[in-house]
Amino acid sequence: MEQLDAIIHQPLRLKIMAALKTLPRGERLEFVRLRAIVNATEGNLGAHLGTLESAGYIRNRNAGKSRAGVACHSGCTRSCRGVMQKAG
Repeated sequence: MEQLDAIIHQPLRLKIMAALKTLPRGERLEFVRLRAIVNATEGNLGAHLGTLESAGYIRNRNAGKSRAGVACHSGCTRSCRGVMQKAG
């Protein structure tokens, strides 16, 4: 049996990945909307997004303004899609 990916299988990160995986290719999700979907605080969500981005699972396209306003997160990267498929 394969080991779970410790980065993805943390509960809040799994929620983030599930929300992003549902986006059509090329669509983006604003930070504020993602925060509402996963029911997280701004700081907690920001930290988990940083972890996912560092691991190569997501891409962050920040428009240069405050994180709460316009940071958009694209859908899953190829490596993310593979892990999410394995997860079920």
